[in-house]
Amino acid sequence: MSAAGEPKARDAGRTVELTAADLPLHCPTPGTPVWKMHPRVFLDVARTGEVLCPYCGARYVLKGGAPRGH
Repeated sequence: MSAAGEPKARDAGRTVELTAADLPLHCPTPGTPVWKMHPRVFLDVARTGEVLCPYCGARYVLKGGAPRGH
């Protein structure tokens, strides 16, 4: 934990690019090593085009725009 009482971002600075085919987005993603796991959280990347995971700090960027209906 940091001095402010917040968890340290293990993946801070890591950027993951995804497409509409990767939605719905959740972190950790499939294939994440067990030692990097945290509670699964669904992230709304379609609204703004990018989002940060509140647990690990990984940055997800949607390429190609949101799919229809989102």
